[in-house]
Amino acid sequence: MRVVLALGGNALIRRGQPADAEAQRRNVAVAARSIAEVVRAGHEVVVTHGNGPQVGLLALQSAAYPDVRPYPLDVLGAESEGMIGYLLEQALRNERVAAPVATLLTQVVVDPADPAFAAPTKPIGPVYDAAHGAALARDRGWTLAPDGDGVRRVVASPEPQEILELETIRLLTGAGVVVVCAGGGGIPVAVSPDGLVTGVEAVVDKDLAAALLARRLDADLLVLLTDVPGVVLDWGTEAARVAPSLDVAVARSLQLAAGSMGPKVEAACRFADATGRRAAIGAMESAGELVAGSAGTMVRARIPAGVA
Repeated sequence: MRVVLALGGNALIRRGQPADAEAQRRNVAVAARSIAEVVRAGHEVVVTHGNGPQVGLLALQSAAYPDVRPYPLDVLGAESEGMIGYLLEQALRNERVAAPVATLLTQVVVDPADPAFAAPTKPIGPVYDAAHGAALARDRGWTLAPDGDGVRRVVASPEPQEILELETIRLLTGAGVVVVCAGGGGIPVAVSPDGLVTGVEAVVDKDLAAALLARRLDADLLVLLTDVPGVVLDWGTEAARVAPSLDVAVARSLQLAAGSMGPKVEAACRFADATGRRAAIGAMESAGELVAGSAGTMVRARIPAGVA
C-alpha cells in the first residue's frame, strides 16, 4: 500500500519549546519511530512535514544580518526542507529502517493571482507579545494575527496547484525509497506561460499540499499526524470524544480551528472525495494503528453501512 504520512508541526517543535536543534532531534525521534513502524509493515511511504517555526527562525536570523537583504520565503523554505529532511533521514537510519531514505526539495506551483495574497492567514515563526509584535510589524512590514496570548506573523497561503518534482517522487517510491518531500507545503513557485519558474513570497498549507501529493501519487491512504488522538467532537465539554469515522459532508460541517485541525480535516476531505479512499487523522505516535484503521479518525467520502 502506498501511504503518504503528513507530520504536523509538532513533529519538531512543540508549543512552548525553544526552537533549538536538540529539541528538534528529540521530537523527530518520536516521529521516526512511528514512521519506521509503517515502513517495516511493507508499505511504500512518502513523508511530508511542517516547517512554520523553522522558517520563522530562519527569517529572523536572516533579518538580523543588515549587510544582506533578508532572504525571501521561498529560499528559506528550501533551507528548512533540507534541514528537517536531514533530521528525519538520520532518525530513520537510527531506527534501523532497511529501506533507503531520501529528501527531495519540492517546488509547488501556485497562482500569483490567488486571492490569498490579498488576505494573509498562514502563521510562521514564534509567538510574540503584543508590544514586540507591533514593533516588528512596523519595522519589517509584517502582517500579524492573534495567537493565544500573543501575536504571530502571517503570510499568504495560496492554493497548491501542481508539484514540479512529482515524476521524481514516483521514480524514487517505485524503487523502494522512503521519500521526504513537500516539507512545509513545498517551496512556492510560479510558472510563466513560457515555462520559467520563479519563487513566490508565500507559504503553502502543508496539509493541503500533502492531500495534493497523495492524489497525484495515486496513494492508497493519506495519514495526517498531529498531537491529538483524532478529530474531537464537542471539544472542551464533558461530552468531548474522538470521532472514529466521519464522512466528507459531516466533516466539512464541523466548526474547527482554522490554524490547527481545520486544514487537516479539509485535506482529508479533499483526498477522500477525489479518490474514494480513506484518510486518517490521529496522534503522531500511532501511525501504524492509523494505517491499520484501528485508531484515530477515518474520513471517507461516504461511511459504509455498519461502520461507526
